[in-house]
Amino acid sequence: MSLNRLNLNKITTLSIWIILIAVIIAAPTILPVFRLNLLGRYLSLAIVALGVDLIWGFTGLLSLGQGIFFALGGYCAAMYLQITSSSEFPNNIPEFFALYGVNNLPFFWEPFKSPLFTLIAIWLVPALIAGMLGFLVFRNRIKGVYFSILTQAALLVFFNLFNGQQKLINGTNGLKTDVTQLFGQMVGSESIQRLFFWITAILVIAAWFFSKWVVKGRFGNILIGIRDDEPRVRFTGYNPVIFKTIIFSIAGGLAGISGALYTVQSGIVSPQFMTVPFSIEMVIWVAVGGRGTLLGAILGAVFINYAKSLVSEALPASWMFIQGGLFILVVTALPEGVLGWMKGDGPRNLLQRFGFKRKIETYPSLEVNNKEEN
Repeated sequence: MSLNRLNLNKITTLSIWIILIAVIIAAPTILPVFRLNLLGRYLSLAIVALGVDLIWGFTGLLSLGQGIFFALGGYCAAMYLQITSSSEFPNNIPEFFALYGVNNLPFFWEPFKSPLFTLIAIWLVPALIAGMLGFLVFRNRIKGVYFSILTQAALLVFFNLFNGQQKLINGTNGLKTDVTQLFGQMVGSESIQRLFFWITAILVIAAWFFSKWVVKGRFGNILIGIRDDEPRVRFTGYNPVIFKTIIFSIAGGLAGISGALYTVQSGIVSPQFMTVPFSIEMVIWVAVGGRGTLLGAILGAVFINYAKSLVSEALPASWMFIQGGLFILVVTALPEGVLGWMKGDGPRNLLQRFGFKRKIETYPSLEVNNKEEN
């Protein structure tokens, strides 16, 4: 990559971040509460998109089961809020237990009485489950389309498991958070939702810096090597299983944080977070925004979901067609995504189609010589 191209990419990234941060700062004063809440949700989805980009864009692992870890983070947050708000109910346990004749808090709910344990569990539980699942898959050298199918199968297993646990986690009804209490106020109140918006915005930026750090240096080079030529990485003495397990665990942890933030802003967590279409949508956000760019994953998650909201309000039945068209456009014309297209030769190629000559960066004198010969 030439020095000019590298500088242009840095300027593009910096410009996008300046615009994004300006929008985040201005949003609470410009947007009504409903729109601000939507923006907060979509910023939280950007964190799970970063995880998808780490495993797919940099490591070549197309996971269709990130909804598992997203939902686990949401359940951890919701269980804590349900417990802290159950003092007025019989036996000091969440209200829904009485509907099924449960009089004592199940043992795995007990640790969620602690806020510190909850904050750790939100990312650690999904990361551990992702690590165990990943290790079992990667040690058997399952990759490619078989890996994608297996993660989707795991997603269906978790969906059916959580869907059937009515007595333990309220099954299909899920766990509500908007009517629970936090800091003496309802979680669904305007002040608490504004607080979660700022927390989400800060964590999105922190997750981006963390992801950039992960893919820098030798570790990042090995991930890219696994993506491009895994047998050669193994031949050079590195064990791809370890690296793939680590990055899959990191993506699971990011998904858990994302799920927790989304849950407290949407007001509920349910097995619907583990449906197949939702996990596929995560891949679409990254593909449209720019696979392997990290920043593209954030932009794809935020703008696609905001567009979905606006289009669905005006034309409720048309979004699926638009989303399908976006994916077809990316696959056929923009395989590197919008941000990858902007950072690459996309704009220059487009200008060339309209008759603007493309300058040769390495040897510009060649163009002068060609004109003199003609």
